[in-house]
Amino acid sequence: MEIKNPVGWFEIYVDDMDRAQKFYENILQVNLEILADPAKDSEEKIMMRSFPSDMQQYGASGALVYMDGLKAGGNSTLVYFSCEDCSVEEGRIEAAGGKVFKTKMSIGEYGFISLGSDTEGNMFGLHSLK
Repeated sequence: MEIKNPVGWFEIYVDDMDRAQKFYENILQVNLEILADPAKDSEEKIMMRSFPSDMQQYGASGALVYMDGLKAGGNSTLVYFSCEDCSVEEGRIEAAGGKVFKTKMSIGEYGFISLGSDTEGNMFGLHSLK
């Protein structure tokens, strides 16, 4: 049996796409790209901004998503962004409008994590090996 990584994609639901996009671009120092509206032929409004990715590398990519009728925050799924040193990205959270929930802490042999909340009320994690 072939073993595969369990996560193939993630979505972070937002109420204000411009605000959320600016937040994540600021924290992670990346540019998010506009994805085509998958519901363009219906009256439902969906906006998506994808995180940069390389399908040949370990891990999953995903997108910020605005969808009519689906509110941000209050969910129970936590996305961890990979970092060189999570304290660097953690240091950008509050200046970008978010909140630090848990400062950098050791998780033993698995490295370090920081937890924060974005401008939409979504909790997210940062992970690094140093």
